[in-house]
Amino acid sequence: MKPGFFAAAALACAIAAAGGAAAQDRLKLAIGQRGNWEQSVPELGQKKGIFKKHGLELELLYTQGGGETQQAVISGSVDIGVGVGLGGVMGAFSKGAPVRIIANAMMGGFDVFWYVPGNSPIQTLKDAGGKTIAFSTVGSSTNIIALGLIKTYGIAAKATATGGAPATFTQVMSGQIDVGWSSPPFAVDAAEQGRIRIVARGSDVPNFKTQTLRVIIANAGALQTKKDQIARFMRAYRESLDWMYEGDEAVNMYADWLGIPVAIALKTRAEFYPKSNQEPDRIADLDIAVADAVTYKFLNAPLTNAQIDDLVVFQPK
Repeated sequence: MKPGFFAAAALACAIAAAGGAAAQDRLKLAIGQRGNWEQSVPELGQKKGIFKKHGLELELLYTQGGGETQQAVISGSVDIGVGVGLGGVMGAFSKGAPVRIIANAMMGGFDVFWYVPGNSPIQTLKDAGGKTIAFSTVGSSTNIIALGLIKTYGIAAKATATGGAPATFTQVMSGQIDVGWSSPPFAVDAAEQGRIRIVARGSDVPNFKTQTLRVIIANAGALQTKKDQIARFMRAYRESLDWMYEGDEAVNMYADWLGIPVAIALKTRAEFYPKSNQEPDRIADLDIAVADAVTYKFLNAPLTNAQIDDLVVFQPK
């Protein structure tokens, strides 16, 4: 064979490789809490190769909470936000922000818990009058839950933004905040060891037991210009979610990624995140969520049916 043949063959291989790389469309995501099982679907699905199978490469940015995630989507610096508080999204949309809901992320509030140091005199939230109660960021699901807990327990406590779960833990244990918040797996070991005591769960607020509290959102402009990519994202998301509950491969991958014991990872999935609560294509108790958003001042007035039809844009299966 002539030398030119090998050069041509090498060039063809290079072109083919470049074409394969170009076939992967890139989407930018902001995600509310690194390590939260429910919000780990993009991370684990990408590690498994599911998003690549759908022609997608995900660029993942982790934030300190749903409020920061929402702001990243509104600004257009990311295409999609995962794990954003429904009340905050409705409030931003009502003011003209370019956000749309494309899926449910989590129904019910029992995955999120509030805690105190093991030696705190606070036994339940009824003892927290005049104290500070943490939430992550303004507009997050923990924001509306913290307000709901204050109302449910009838106490005059101050809801205070403290950022992500690790930062909140430091503030609680150093005495800067009286009652902290967390979501598994973070602080589960501390609770088992008695270093902290859980004093409330999000599900203690009656309306939050079954209601959708966190959603997946997209920038309205990206939803127009990247319609096919976002539809493929949701197909890959559903497939990844199914895989995460089929066996223990995802749990082992999750534990390795976070550097936690597999037993904690299994406990996190089994006890705090039932798959049925993560059904992507149903926003549960939306009418109640709208009313609650008004009650807790995320909305000035209820959304109309026309506004809801514009806000919620489920993606094709």
